[in-house]
Amino acid sequence: MRILLLAAAASLLSAAEPPRIWDDAALHDWATPIAALGIRPSHYTAADYYAVPGDNYKTYPVYHPSREPKGYWEMLQKQKPQPLVDKSKIRSQKDWIKAGHTAFEQLDNPYFRTADPKLIARARDPEAFKDVFLMPDGSIISSVWVVTDQGIMLSERECSLCHHQIRPNGTVTFGASPGDDPPDITDTGPIGVNLLPLAFTRFFPGDTFSQAVWRQFTVPWAPDPRVEALKEKLTHSPVALFRPDPAGISRFHGSPWAMAKIPDLRVLRHSRYIDATATHRLRGPEDVARYAAFVNGADPMDFGEHRILTGAQRKIHFRFADEVLYSIGVYLLSLDAPRNPNPAPKPLQEAGRKLFAREGCITCHVPPNYTSGKLTLAQGYNPPADHPNHEDIVRLSVGTDPELALRTRKGTGFYKVPTLRGVWDRPRLLHDGSLTSLEEMFDPARLKPDYVPKGWKGPDGDRRGVQGHPFGLNLKDDERRALLAFLRTL
Repeated sequence: MRILLLAAAASLLSAAEPPRIWDDAALHDWATPIAALGIRPSHYTAADYYAVPGDNYKTYPVYHPSREPKGYWEMLQKQKPQPLVDKSKIRSQKDWIKAGHTAFEQLDNPYFRTADPKLIARARDPEAFKDVFLMPDGSIISSVWVVTDQGIMLSERECSLCHHQIRPNGTVTFGASPGDDPPDITDTGPIGVNLLPLAFTRFFPGDTFSQAVWRQFTVPWAPDPRVEALKEKLTHSPVALFRPDPAGISRFHGSPWAMAKIPDLRVLRHSRYIDATATHRLRGPEDVARYAAFVNGADPMDFGEHRILTGAQRKIHFRFADEVLYSIGVYLLSLDAPRNPNPAPKPLQEAGRKLFAREGCITCHVPPNYTSGKLTLAQGYNPPADHPNHEDIVRLSVGTDPELALRTRKGTGFYKVPTLRGVWDRPRLLHDGSLTSLEEMFDPARLKPDYVPKGWKGPDGDRRGVQGHPFGLNLKDDERRALLAFLRTL
């Protein structure tokens, strides 16, 4: 008996405990200062954060009614809440990665949860699934069931709702940048189930939907008339404002007129910063977890004297359990870009590699990660010599449109140098996803003011020059082919 007790005690002691995600010392120098203000955004304290119970519920797929396993719905009615990540079963780094993989794909967003019987019935109505994309097992991407202490609820996926790519053959890659869905797909969730207004009014209690949209984007120190008009009424449809391109989404602090594309999280490990404008440092899985918490409500939206939220809104409404977020951070930093299964002939690759060196690309896109990890300047920004990120600043601009980096609440004044690892598999290029291929990237026609980008165009029109990164635009045709062949091996 004594041996059995000792063995049980040893087993309990070996269970993994995640690090404390919301740590005051780590938060102190995590965010990059806002260029226009010269100060960092504020954060909630660890005491405020951990005063809220951690959310950790297992979710279950929503199937097309004709593909639902026999007895599935009845099973869900009887199911008790289960943890999405069970830390008592984690013993190793491999276990953390496995748990994070599951959490990344299955985690739901509590702001979207609903027990409305009409919406639940709609999510089980075959008519709601006309032309909706089905994964091989008959389930859908967007919606999930979640069994909570209040019973079964309909919800939306969190991480994987945006970070997925549907391949032409119908398979789904989670973590990748999205592109244009195959032409026969009209939606990824049941038609008639729109939980976005519900989520926004929960996130911004007391606001109308229009006011909540305005609050997401308003910049008090540099008001944009297009954004300010949203306070009274929506000037565009929610679809146009929030997802004007399949690869882009207007996240909090950005703008529908200054897109930040959904990044490829498979190459996160090669970055020193999170977000295209380097809003936060990336020092390890804790920072990935911290950012996931930040964008899901652990954000007071305070910028010095400028407060975005009302008093009633300025609190943490929920948080995910540390083991959920930490496992996702460990998982994402374990990933890397896939290799191109169909590379060009070796002589063409080698010619391209030499061009890559000759043209000076290796100055910023340094092998083997094909990034320096540094920050380039947005046009018009001259950071102070004592900027806290000064060691990573390259004091030059590559001419990229400065709208996102200077005129939004993501306005650090910088664009980070992206890695070129996996660039062959990226359906959108540049920070805003304006371009859809390497051929378009190196086409000088994109600079012309009447150019129609093949990617993100914006809510107000199709024609605009795609400025920035002029390097390689003057190559001869055979040189361009060689360079692209090399880039597609990375």
